[in-house]
Amino acid sequence: MTWRPGDRPLQNRHATRSTVMAQRGVVATSQPLASAAGLQILMDGGNAVDAAVTSAATLSVVEPTMTGLGGDLFAILHNGQTKKIHALNASGRAPRSASLERLAAAVGPGEPVPESGPLSVSVPGAVDGWQQLLRKHGTISLARALEPAIHYAKHGFAVSEIVAYQWKSVEPLLASRPEAAAVFLPDGSAPRAGEIFRNPALAKTLEQVASDGIDTFYRGAIAQQIAEEFSRLGGWLVLNDLSEHRSNWVDPIRTTFLGRTVLELPPNTQGMTALQILNLIDTGNLNKLKHNSPTYLHRLIESIRIAFADRAAYLADSEAVPPALLDHLLSADYTRLRRDEIRPDRAARHYSAWQNDSNATSTSVAGTGDTVYLAAADETGTVISLIQSLFGAFGSGVVSRNTGLVFQNRASLFSIEPGHPNCLHGGRRPQHTLIPALVLEDQAPVLAFGVMGGDMQAQGHAQVLTNLFAFGMTLQEAGEAARVRWTGSAIALESGISRQVADTLAGFGHSLSSEQGGFGGFQGVQIDHRLGVLQGGSDPRKDGLAIGW
Repeated sequence: MTWRPGDRPLQNRHATRSTVMAQRGVVATSQPLASAAGLQILMDGGNAVDAAVTSAATLSVVEPTMTGLGGDLFAILHNGQTKKIHALNASGRAPRSASLERLAAAVGPGEPVPESGPLSVSVPGAVDGWQQLLRKHGTISLARALEPAIHYAKHGFAVSEIVAYQWKSVEPLLASRPEAAAVFLPDGSAPRAGEIFRNPALAKTLEQVASDGIDTFYRGAIAQQIAEEFSRLGGWLVLNDLSEHRSNWVDPIRTTFLGRTVLELPPNTQGMTALQILNLIDTGNLNKLKHNSPTYLHRLIESIRIAFADRAAYLADSEAVPPALLDHLLSADYTRLRRDEIRPDRAARHYSAWQNDSNATSTSVAGTGDTVYLAAADETGTVISLIQSLFGAFGSGVVSRNTGLVFQNRASLFSIEPGHPNCLHGGRRPQHTLIPALVLEDQAPVLAFGVMGGDMQAQGHAQVLTNLFAFGMTLQEAGEAARVRWTGSAIALESGISRQVADTLAGFGHSLSSEQGGFGGFQGVQIDHRLGVLQGGSDPRKDGLAIGW
């Protein structure tokens, strides 16, 4: 929203509250209980990675609409001791037996992967991701990191307002599946804000992982229960799919934006899309434009449209995206070529992908994405940007009653077009919307941030970075300021953008959408090396909290 001068003592027009300032450590998540759990780890001597994994596990309990052990995780971090950058892809793959032929036999010829149900499920990678992060960069055990999550699953937590709203919105999905209803619809309905929710089966699962390690989840007793559940439901996921899962440490991709290095994860994430947008809007005079002016928004929107055309054609498992193609899409020559297509006061009717449209079967985008993002930093210089998700609200809707687990529906993002890089293929990862980001200045981390919300994420990254580094906003302002969203066919504008600006954009030829919501949820941590201060910001579009000490 936009505040009028005088509404707050600082006359800060874009923020409802101040940026959090601290020296020892900061955690920013979408739930206060998760932020507090992470901060306690820091206060007990743990590092930022310890705090992040603890917060992520806690979110898996207190924000079950968005995330859980049945989802995926990506992270990028700066290790304060080694001064090196590391990126983790902890997303799962399609079951080995998945194929277009099996899909057609199950749902009918030409029908896409279902958005819910057992066929929409890929292997969950988050639990392995937690272990990998702690093993390589943490100081505490996974059992210690799971303690707050176990507590809230066993003893309950008060459901927050936005989570209650999201829970209610998918009540029909949960009600349609007896196992899901038994776990997540106590007394036959979604819990209201302030009601206490418990998941004792999930508490037992977490306790088992804490005592026996992640092998029980991927190869042992829990894995066996998962496999039996999917066999009963007619799904493709089997025990071998779980036992073969491995997370991957990967090299981040990068670009230079307003003199800073922006790092994202490579495919299968849409990190390349975020970097393309930044390349296209950074024409050398960005800081001379006015925030959310028609000129700026027009350039931003057209850049998003070009980047999304390439995304529709090429984003897929890294096995299907040649490094040379990725390098080309992010190159200066290609950026100049595509930037020249943008007219200063006229929206294009259509943008093609590079070379041709043969793979760009659809540029439609999802307005919502049911995701949690968190950032943490400590006084040693360790900074982590982490994102975790079920994709849809309560993912596939498939719940294992005995384990309390709900499973993601990421396999629904596969294409069914033969020859498309993202075509359904056993053992491959689907394209992902999840993107945690890290920003460097002079090779030192200055910002870890993310904007949860499906296809809004790449669009939100560009807007937050521009707010910070072109328009001079504080961290909290940059995350709160009114945003725009390309829906795939039109432009949605938050209420903080004036009617006059909207009319001017319409005059440029942009179609305006009346859609509300879906503008993402920001969390971020910024590091001021000169002052030795850590800053945290949290978006009021979520229930979140940035907290430090």
